Amino acid sequence: MSSTEAKPELQQWRVTEPFLHLHCGLGEGPYYEAATHSLRFVDIKKKRVHIVDLKAPNPETAVETFQLDTPVTVTADIEGVDPRDRIIIGAKYGIAALDRRTGEYEYIARFSADADNERLRSNDGAVDPHGRFWLGTMTDIGLDLQPEGSVFLFDGTRTARSMRHPVTIPNSVGWSPDGRTLYFTHSSERTIFAFDYDARTGDVSRERVFYVHDGPGEPDGFRVDVEGNLWQAVYGEGRVLKISPDGRLVGEVRLPTKNITCTQFVGTELFITTAGMQEGEGTEEEVALSGALFRVDVGVKGLDPFLFKLSKVVDPES
Repeated sequence: MSSTEAKPELQQWRVTEPFLHLHCGLGEGPYYEAATHSLRFVDIKKKRVHIVDLKAPNPETAVETFQLDTPVTVTADIEGVDPRDRIIIGAKYGIAALDRRTGEYEYIARFSADADNERLRSNDGAVDPHGRFWLGTMTDIGLDLQPEGSVFLFDGTRTARSMRHPVTIPNSVGWSPDGRTLYFTHSSERTIFAFDYDARTGDVSRERVFYVHDGPGEPDGFRVDVEGNLWQAVYGEGRVLKISPDGRLVGEVRLPTKNITCTQFVGTELFITTAGMQEGEGTEEEVALSGALFRVDVGVKGLDPFLFKLSKVVDPES
């Protein structure tokens, strides 16, 4: 495009009111639970899993919350398991199965086969087309942030394989509609990377830069729609970016608070999690609405998540 050509206008959406306000310290990991038409999301700082029934007329009265003793960062459904019984969670030391009947969790696999690293916790991740869980680690909250994390791959057994090291703030992992491209956001580099994903073996290759964010905030979590666009939350800027399959910014969702963390499709509606702000970190409205869950209809559906394949050797109930 020459300097004399006008840039195409961005598609724009604006959200002014929260769908649900639980005052999350660090709302994250929204996940659509299709079996119950519910939305799960987590509060990493407060160590909670929230499930809101989307069928209820008033979401404020339709929330189930699990209070854990570990930072919980992301969730996923297990193949062949009713999510009302058990789900997978990203926890401090690895992935665990959360029994929703009892509220107890048990580790399936840890990041380290040796001693747990107390400086680290899990962050974002997702299940791939082969049923494996990709999950990043980063410096735990309250410690000096260092490039000491990794991106791990869990194959449903007791082992974890490091796929990328070091990383500072590893974030969302997702796939193109044809399953042949893996996307990975490294927040602290303000970069979304793309890789070739082998549909037969699940191997990744040909790393390249897909999108570099130009702005004061950092790209956080994303989801992919059926047309191949990434809907990328930007922490610190009060917006979600719509990025085309060829890496161009083509739209944005504006929100009334700054710290936007992740997105999730339910039909054509995009649910958006946010993190809390302290007084003085923004306007009175931005602070008041921080940590809320938002919703906007963007006119396109998202890709369905893949199910985690848990080995029966590890878990006979699966």
